[in-house]
Amino acid sequence: MLAAAVIAFRFLQYSGATILFGSSLFFVHGLPAQGPCAAAGFAWPRRLLAGSAALLLAAAMAGLVAQTGLLAGSLGEGFKPDNLVAVIGQMNFGLSAVARAGVAAILLACLIAVTPSRALWLGCAAGGAIACTSFAWMGHGAATEGPAGIVHLVSDIGHSLAAAVWIGALVAFAFLLLPDRRASASDRALYESLRRFSGIGSVTVALIVLTGLVNSWFLVGPDRLTDFWTTLYGQVLLAKLLGFAGMLGLAASNRYRLTPALGDALGAGASYDNTLSALRRSLIVETLVAFAVLGLVAWLGTLPPPSAR
Repeated sequence: MLAAAVIAFRFLQYSGATILFGSSLFFVHGLPAQGPCAAAGFAWPRRLLAGSAALLLAAAMAGLVAQTGLLAGSLGEGFKPDNLVAVIGQMNFGLSAVARAGVAAILLACLIAVTPSRALWLGCAAGGAIACTSFAWMGHGAATEGPAGIVHLVSDIGHSLAAAVWIGALVAFAFLLLPDRRASASDRALYESLRRFSGIGSVTVALIVLTGLVNSWFLVGPDRLTDFWTTLYGQVLLAKLLGFAGMLGLAASNRYRLTPALGDALGAGASYDNTLSALRRSLIVETLVAFAVLGLVAWLGTLPPPSAR
């Protein structure tokens, strides 16, 4: 029961931090600074980020208790101050959880008190980057020893940040393209945002693939490639890779088929609406698959990799 709770709280932390970093960054680079499609002109961006900060704060603290209880043998032990102090002071995951909770609390206060602006989005992106970076000390990224450990740690951090850029943008697009959100945005601005992100998305995917290969080298190892799928870690990793492949397929369709079709249909009335509806469905499916992949990542972080056997 506690093991499942640890995985669930990991997933919630990944989700909150990913949106804080990726969606905030998208509000800066993916949307115009002013005009009908500017993030500051909508009410939902601040609500989305505030909800994500609150989720990260709650999940980080609850996850710390659950993980402490799992190590100590019972949930009750996880609430004991002495055990929590020991975990925070002696284990990487404890200190990183406190750091994430602190960052989330600061961002939540800012999102409640500060007027939406480019500066606020940049501050949330910075805080989200810190939270995403801290995940390297919650999983396998900080476990490799020696000089190679630095390479693994940097790769793990890069993998987390690149994934957050992609998934955070998907979440923002999904909200932006909802019928009631889109009503006050210009069709041209929506199309330009989609086209602008296409180039960034390609770089992001390349970074995810590169850092994923580096991480697999350390966690699986070339000598275990033929039989790693027989382990639970290998099976979950394969499921994650299949989800990633599905996201790539949807992203390619969006970039090379639906987005150009949307540009061609600008001002065409029903044709534009039909194309936009198809794009909206595709983005929503891609977003759901992305969060399923995050769930698998949360599970992977609790399993011993083949290299540890």
